[in-house]
Amino acid sequence: MIMEAKKRWFEEWFDSPYYHLLYNSRDEKEAASFIDKLLHYLHPPAGAVMLDVACGKGRHAKQLADDGYDVTGIDLSPASILAARQMETETLHFFQHDMRLPFRINYYDFAFNFFTSFGYFDTDLNNENALHNMMLALKPGGKLVLDYLNSSYTREHLVPCEQRQIDNVHFDIRRAYQDRRFLKQIRITDAAKNVQQTFTESVRAYTLEDFKGMFARHRLQMEEVFGDYLFNRYDERMSPRLILIAKKS
Repeated sequence: MIMEAKKRWFEEWFDSPYYHLLYNSRDEKEAASFIDKLLHYLHPPAGAVMLDVACGKGRHAKQLADDGYDVTGIDLSPASILAARQMETETLHFFQHDMRLPFRINYYDFAFNFFTSFGYFDTDLNNENALHNMMLALKPGGKLVLDYLNSSYTREHLVPCEQRQIDNVHFDIRRAYQDRRFLKQIRITDAAKNVQQTFTESVRAYTLEDFKGMFARHRLQMEEVFGDYLFNRYDERMSPRLILIAKKS
């Protein structure tokens, strides 16, 4: 099966109400548990200043703020940021921003990029620009946590076809690995609204070795690598995730 990803797919898809409908069943308890474990591992000082890159509607940024930290979330999607801003407080802030552009310099103690929110762009240069800007946002000695898929595991366990029905909306999902990218084509049929749309997610299949090279080029010293949300050690063949923790030099 050959797929072609739409140009700048992420701008269209992440602002679509069907994106939020499709992913509304994500395991929030698992996500919250992961962040709790992450904070226990990192031991941030009280009042630490944090950046959530590609924050979506801000639910994880809110959890961090509720735990006593000063948190800023940035995301490209205007709809997501509009929703997130309903939760703003003195210690929780949201801005619409493209991660390929700098956002504050030497400012944050921690930067987070959760749940495979990296590798979306069409070139390695653009993806590395995003990584470089995460590094720039950190104070010297600040830490980056980048939570990514394990490309080897994902390729081995790829489910080519899936059908889902949610609130009378039909999703026909096709997955493929092509040109070192994971592609997910999502055909949507909403009969009630007489809507038919197709989106294609496209994520670069970076490996641990790729990240080691990128981190070295962008003043990030790898400190830990975990393979799942329980913080088990990373195994290239068996681990579903690639969770990287690095320190800015």
